[in-house]
Amino acid sequence: MTASAPRYMARFRCIAEACEDTCCAGLTVPISESRWSLLRQKVAGTPDEANVAALIKPNPDGATGQQAGILGKRADGHCAFLDEAKLCSLQRRYGEAVLPDGCSVFPRVLTRWGAQVEMAGSLACPETARLCLLAEDALVREPVPEEQALRPQVARQVAAGDDAWTAHADTVREAMLRLLQRREVPFAARLYALGRMALDLGDFYFPGTTAFASAAGEESRHPSASDASEPEVRGPMTDSAPDASETRAEAAEARLARVLREYESTDTLASLSAQLEALELPGGPWAGICGAVLRSREAAVSSPRFLSLMSAVRASYGGADTHPDQAWELHAARRSALESLHGERVHQYFLHHALNHFLRHPFTEAESLLNAVFLLVLRASVVRWVLLGHPAVVALLEAPGTPEAALDDAAVEAFQVVAKHVEQAPSFLDFAKGLAGEGPETFARLLILVKGL
Repeated sequence: MTASAPRYMARFRCIAEACEDTCCAGLTVPISESRWSLLRQKVAGTPDEANVAALIKPNPDGATGQQAGILGKRADGHCAFLDEAKLCSLQRRYGEAVLPDGCSVFPRVLTRWGAQVEMAGSLACPETARLCLLAEDALVREPVPEEQALRPQVARQVAAGDDAWTAHADTVREAMLRLLQRREVPFAARLYALGRMALDLGDFYFPGTTAFASAAGEESRHPSASDASEPEVRGPMTDSAPDASETRAEAAEARLARVLREYESTDTLASLSAQLEALELPGGPWAGICGAVLRSREAAVSSPRFLSLMSAVRASYGGADTHPDQAWELHAARRSALESLHGERVHQYFLHHALNHFLRHPFTEAESLLNAVFLLVLRASVVRWVLLGHPAVVALLEAPGTPEAALDDAAVEAFQVVAKHVEQAPSFLDFAKGLAGEGPETFARLLILVKGL
């Protein structure tokens, strides 16, 4: 087996009891039937036998296999097996092998692309967030020893290559990662370009596409866009009819290559950047979306760390009754001030977050490429809102001589708490899906989010 990882994950080591927000709190942890059985064997005849029987229950949703059981929690939300030293009592006594896959692997996220296992990281871990956001070379990918890719058997299989959607996924993803790193273009314009690229690909590259099939006479049509009108803003390129000598599959592959190549063009990116700059949209809706996401999560999360930060952020924007337009004015002023003071540093945070997003969340899990881009931009928007409302950032803007380390600390906290309590929550993903809509309206709503960034 070969494995690779961005450099920050090759550097990662759990800091255990020194962590400011243990992963053994605030998360629901499933255990597979096989690990549960192994654990019961290991604790048989020990004082822990009764604890394991009492504190691990069958999944209330009736799931089996990998989700068969659920680890119990204490009243404070911490795992019932966490000891006084903030260490796992099960691992300390019986070894790593008895741990559920999530406990063993986290914050590592394993994905298998063909024969290659990739290891990315979840920013829900403070140490992972620190390493990912703050080191300039954090997202450089390199080979890692096999033993670092713990439990590769649980890796998600993404690019099996048995359908066109996954067969071309790595090529498309690499083009997206290259586009994100075009530093001569403003970051928001790169996200806009990603959306436009996804729009250009969307009518023939999607889950279940037949555009790349060799059989003649079949039409490829995205089911969600079958009767949709053309989007108001067109892509920067117009495809000509393929040469009659090309097979259907060759024509689709050539078209895919042309679209991806078009977004490598400096002229295309400059044109898109100018378009985005000239586009005027109100910021109130963006502020309203970010506020709504966080309010919904406050009602569902019990973590004091999360709730305290969200309360402070809300207060910094004027409180619960502030109109979104007023909150936006505060945000825009802070954004401009922070850009003048620490623009490059803030750019690094969000660039690394975006690059990691496409390593951590394969776009093939989305309903379309455009939906995957939309979800990235929504997540980035929520983090941007939290960061610019963070008390430490507000204080920094009032005292511009504050060391950059204070900004780094605030960024790590903002990205980490959002990753842990918002980004993967089913309610947030449902909200994102509803907000995105379908077809051309997804791109229109993407524009609102991109302009807010």
